[in-house]
Amino acid sequence: MFVRFREIAVTIQPVRLFGDPILRARAAEVTEFDRELQQLVTDLTDTMHDDGGVGMAAPQIGVGLRVFVYDTHDAAGHLVNPRWEVVGDEEQVGPEGCLSIPGVRYDTRRALRVRATGVDMHGAPVEFTAEGLLARCVQHETDHLDGVLFIDRLDPAARKDAMRTIRESDWFSAGVTARPSRSVGVSGGASQAGPFGRGR
Repeated sequence: MFVRFREIAVTIQPVRLFGDPILRARAAEVTEFDRELQQLVTDLTDTMHDDGGVGMAAPQIGVGLRVFVYDTHDAAGHLVNPRWEVVGDEEQVGPEGCLSIPGVRYDTRRALRVRATGVDMHGAPVEFTAEGLLARCVQHETDHLDGVLFIDRLDPAARKDAMRTIRESDWFSAGVTARPSRSVGVSGGASQAGPFGRGR
C-alpha cells in the first residue's frame, strides 16, 4: 500500500504471522548498502508505526535480512547486522507481545541492560547501551533475525498456554500467514499484544 503526503511515498507492508516459515529462518547478513536497503528501513519504520509497534524486524515483512527498527519514544532508529551483549547481571520480567503473533502477550524474562553494536543503512558503525524497554526491544528483534520468537523464551506452562491461544485464534485457524496493516482496514489484531504490538 502506498500513502502519499506532501509528495513523500510511504510504503506499508503486510505483516507476516506465526506459521510463515520466514519467521523461523535465520536472516542473512547485509552486504550491500544501497537504496534498496534504505527503502527497507523506511518500509519497516512506516509499517511499525502504522501497526503501533515499538520494534520490527525485516523477516516480519518477508525480507530475510538482518535489519530491525525501533521506536520506544525515548529512542528511535535502526540497526543493521546487529549484535548485543549483556551488561551486568540484572534481569527484567515484563509483558511482551509480537506483531506477528496477534493477541498474545506474556511476561518474558530478558536482560535489563545490553550493549548493542552494528551498522546503519549507510554502513557506518553504531553502538549504544540500552536499558529497560529498549534493551528488551533489541533482544526481541535480534531474536527475530535468528528465527526465534518471544514465545520460545517462555517457561513450558506459559508456552503451552500461548500455543493454545494461537491455535484458537481466527487468523491461525484460517491458515492466514500475513495480514494487512491497519491502514487497509484491519482492526483488532494485536491490540493487546504488549510493548511490541499495538496499544503500547
